[in-house]
Amino acid sequence: MNISLENPEKVSGVLTLVVEEADFAGDVEKQLKEYRKKANVPGFRPGNAPMGLIKKQVGAQVKVDVINRLVGEKLYGYIQENKINMLGEPMPHLGEEPVDLDAAAPYTLKFDIAIAPEFKAELSDKDTIVYYDITTDDAIVDQQIEAFASRSGSFQKVEEYQENDRIVGDIRELNEDGSAKEGGITVSQAAMLPSYIKVDEQKALFQGCKVGDIIVFNPKKAYPESDVEISSLLKLEKKEDAANITADFSFQVTEISRYEKHAIDQELFDQVYGEGEVKDEADFRAKVAEGIKDQMVQNADFRFIQDVRKYVEEKIGEVKYADELMKRIMLANNKDKGMEFVEKNYEASIKELTWSLAKNQIVEALKIKIEDADVKAVAIDMTRMQFAQYGMTSVPEEYLNQYAEEMLKNREQVDNFVNAAVDRKLMAALKEVVKLDKKTISFEEFSKLV
Repeated sequence: MNISLENPEKVSGVLTLVVEEADFAGDVEKQLKEYRKKANVPGFRPGNAPMGLIKKQVGAQVKVDVINRLVGEKLYGYIQENKINMLGEPMPHLGEEPVDLDAAAPYTLKFDIAIAPEFKAELSDKDTIVYYDITTDDAIVDQQIEAFASRSGSFQKVEEYQENDRIVGDIRELNEDGSAKEGGITVSQAAMLPSYIKVDEQKALFQGCKVGDIIVFNPKKAYPESDVEISSLLKLEKKEDAANITADFSFQVTEISRYEKHAIDQELFDQVYGEGEVKDEADFRAKVAEGIKDQMVQNADFRFIQDVRKYVEEKIGEVKYADELMKRIMLANNKDKGMEFVEKNYEASIKELTWSLAKNQIVEALKIKIEDADVKAVAIDMTRMQFAQYGMTSVPEEYLNQYAEEMLKNREQVDNFVNAAVDRKLMAALKEVVKLDKKTISFEEFSKLV
């Protein structure tokens, strides 16, 4: 098979493959013989059907399959052997007529390929990049403790409603004269948060209510633009039924509960950091401050890698791509979204691609290698962060490992973990390579900065 590449544009090329009869004939014959051994043809014992009949039945399809596989192998082999940094997948040559494989060989197939633009991305001690040292104070510690107390709080029963309380009661649909509608909608032990009612007039009906009170309200007026909330409150089987609800309803209050934050006590300390890990409030504050400091380092590292990216992109300057071909490739990968999606997202996609190519160069230059242990460490850290969002900061390592192992079974998540592991190692390496312009900044100032 003869393969050649024309790429005068450097960022794109046309790969031409000329397939001769000798390239595929042997494999086609072999496949047909294998098929014949297993073929169940009426009137013939298995394996004894005439080859002419086999060729008539499946010969054309076998030929197509063999040629397609052969072309794929040779095409990607050529790209690998010649170290062509191809972007995306090969596309049928624009304007080329489909090859008629029913005709006699040879067959000439052409493919358009996008090629990564050539540029140099490198960093050294001659490059200076800002690194922020984020300071914390008692106010931030207070905010974090407040968050822990809020997450660990609970609803306590009260007698009189105030803003943000939850009420539970029995709902009945009413007639126009205010009487209970026979066969109307009824809901027992319905729960609602009146503070979420969209219309002030309806919300005010619940203000100051007590256990035992009966409030008459109108769900449609209370939630004029949310059939979902009406459907949920009235336990309707279909959300669409909410559109027909116009009547008033009575709500007899059977319970009022108020969310109370957890006290700053030993029980909270144990919930957050594990039993006996913290002895008093002073230790608790110190532990919280330590966690915040670690988080500030992570925030600073994240900002650092973003600043590295911006610095490298500016250093590289404008990069040219085969835009029309790249859009064809992007469209092929997003067939369900159409050309409008491609046009809208193309620029951002190319920006991400450029950074990915640049980062790969830097990673290679720094000889950064990612091991399975690096990927698992990221998965465990991600798991730990997910638990921490719910105030669970002392989850045993064995549970973290179990959850991480489950996440590592998801191919898409593994790709994300690998990227995160690369960024983590790259960040550590770059701190030793570039010159750091360290700047002390308060958390408040840093928040405004990002």
